Amino acid sequence: MEPFFPELHPNPGWGDSCKSKDIETINTNSSENIGRHCILELYQCDHAKLNDEAFIRTTITSSAKIAGATLINLVTHSFKPQGVTGLALLAESHISIHTWPEIGYAAIDVFTCGDHTMPEKACKLLFKDFLAKHFSFKNIVREIPSEIQALQREPRSTRKVKN
Repeated sequence: MEPFFPELHPNPGWGDSCKSKDIETINTNSSENIGRHCILELYQCDHAKLNDEAFIRTTITSSAKIAGATLINLVTHSFKPQGVTGLALLAESHISIHTWPEIGYAAIDVFTCGDHTMPEKACKLLFKDFLAKHFSFKNIVREIPSEIQALQREPRSTRKVKN
């Protein structure tokens, strides 16, 4: 049975899970989003896949493609005796995967900017690829704080480089 991601739309954000008196509240009542940041935790995954660096490279590449993102670079590292970390640099931001085969766990971030990307699709693919039995999923809409929305933003191609 395929799991259902109830958080896909509408985005519930973090809800009450991230409150702190130490953090100054920034007003984000905004209609302009920078992007979406999905936090996916996978449990009871296939141990062999969690420890397979080539598999991690392939699944990160596939997840970037299905999300509609542009892969710029991909770096992975296999730890001894076990575990793999993978980081995909995207034109739109990043995908990261950290695995703990000994406990069947993977921690995954998929952050994409722009309206053309669908990080939730990447998360769904990753869930399937790792054969996870359980998951935790958070979808955060990154918004431009209202305090800085009025600031003039320049496109990257017209920014002047300081020497």
